[in-house]
Amino acid sequence: MKEKIYQSLIELTNGKQSSRVLQRVAKAKWSKRIIPSYIKLYDITLEEVSKNMQQFSSLHDFFTRELLTSARPIEEGTKVYTSPVDAKIESFGRIEWNMTFQVKGKPYALHDLLGHTEHAKKYAEGHFIVFYLSPADYHRIHSPIDGHVIRQYTLGQKSYPVNQLGLTYGKKPISHNYRQVTELEVANKQQVAFIKVGATFVNSIVLTNTTTEWKKGQEVGYFSFGSTVVMLFEKDTIAFLDNVIQGSAIRMGEAFASML
Repeated sequence: MKEKIYQSLIELTNGKQSSRVLQRVAKAKWSKRIIPSYIKLYDITLEEVSKNMQQFSSLHDFFTRELLTSARPIEEGTKVYTSPVDAKIESFGRIEWNMTFQVKGKPYALHDLLGHTEHAKKYAEGHFIVFYLSPADYHRIHSPIDGHVIRQYTLGQKSYPVNQLGLTYGKKPISHNYRQVTELEVANKQQVAFIKVGATFVNSIVLTNTTTEWKKGQEVGYFSFGSTVVMLFEKDTIAFLDNVIQGSAIRMGEAFASML
């Protein structure tokens, strides 16, 4: 019953008009007056931010803020994966034999997430990790490893919340939201799927690197609103490190897995 009520309320408010209003408000010049309250509400550390508060033109401008390079050192090593975002580790583990994985008790099918059964097959019995970005987090996206972009495409039409309520009661937002899929070939010819999932009514993923070569730590895009990143790995290709704990915070540039 709770799922049906939640889903009905979200459908009623999630339309093109409400999305346009949300974007218009966040980008309006007067919204810069909201920034001090936003900082206080989410306890955001200003020492890391690359600009002072007077230089931000809107709330959206602050939301997509850049940080000082020194604020996020990148773990070295060609076979070490680093977090692509500041986030909470929402879920991680092994992908089941039937090409599904679990988040908040809900099964997600790889062919739904990737949109192609053939693309999904390579990750059967591999590993997955889900990074959730809250409104307080730094929302720039960085490459987790050196890699060559094999393919990049977009799926989905709408974006539903991917917070705790959304993951618990929503209609599997991770595999149904608007999302951008990037598949990389990394060292030892291994392949990795890197899925950027939009959220909160707005298809809000902007790519800043449109080349086919990614370097670890390099910015590749940003989210305009709270969002999620999912990574998929082939069978027997990685091992998660000890800091990978469900519900724990991780910063962009911190190592979370190593290649086998």
